[in-house]
Amino acid sequence: MTNSAGTAHRSPWPALVAAGVTVVLWASAFVSIRSAGAAYSPGALALGRLLAASVVLGCVLLIRREGLPPRAAWPGIAVSGLLWFGLYMVALNWGEQEVDAGTAAMVVNIGPVLIALLGARMLGEHLPPRLLAGMAVSFAGAVTVGLSMSGEGGASTIGVLLCLLAAVAYATGVVAQKPALAHGSALQVTTFGCLVGAAACLPFAGQLLDQAFDAPVSATLNMVYLGVFPTALAFTTWAYALARTTAGRMGATTYAVPALVVLMSWLALDEVPGLLTLAGGALCLAGVAVSRSRPRRSVDGGDGGLRETSRVSGRPPG
Repeated sequence: MTNSAGTAHRSPWPALVAAGVTVVLWASAFVSIRSAGAAYSPGALALGRLLAASVVLGCVLLIRREGLPPRAAWPGIAVSGLLWFGLYMVALNWGEQEVDAGTAAMVVNIGPVLIALLGARMLGEHLPPRLLAGMAVSFAGAVTVGLSMSGEGGASTIGVLLCLLAAVAYATGVVAQKPALAHGSALQVTTFGCLVGAAACLPFAGQLLDQAFDAPVSATLNMVYLGVFPTALAFTTWAYALARTTAGRMGATTYAVPALVVLMSWLALDEVPGLLTLAGGALCLAGVAVSRSRPRRSVDGGDGGLRETSRVSGRPPG
């Protein structure tokens, strides 16, 4: 705070790195869900994932002695926990059992658009032309990837509705989480949001116990991996980055996930993507680059997004 110029130059990078960690781990989750989802029902998989994440986050919270978040953070934690950690995970797991991966990707990827619109409406965030242009390019890329991966007759009405519900829950949860980060740390908001989501999924405890006895070890390990890395770690790095930028920009960043999923499937599963899939992935990445870029007309242009974030979140960036 004593050197605003230094902060303006240094503060964007930790947030960008954190966002990058989140995007990579969320992309890897799609590969793990494919294995775990074959042995666990949607609710059981969501509960197992959240329980694993809660154990890890709880231990880290105790080691760091951060304690309970302030009272002002709890409304956002409760809403994001119920909608994003709870409803989103169950709806997405269920939806991906009813529709092909391409259809799911297309429907769920309206989430970043909803985040930007809700952020503008509820948080007073601006929608810069570059952000809107980048989101349009990325959304076109996500649709292209989805079309290239869609199977024949793989979509059902209930599956599409479930993926749509997941997208709405995701967007609303992110926008609710943003104000909570003005009062609590990224670790506190993530930990207690995860606990709220796990509590909401407790009705699936019986299914989880029954299916754990019959599930192959690989499926259970994938479920634990989903909890430790794409949930405990990636949701914390997401919250850290979200506290330092706008919800709209963070939502646009997740458009890199489809491109990374294509690459990971190619490397890990030997699924060679077609030219249309590669083109869609390139569009996703190009759109993210556009949405994250800033004009260079002035010295202050680099921290314009951070100053905007400071006004929304109620605390200085960094």
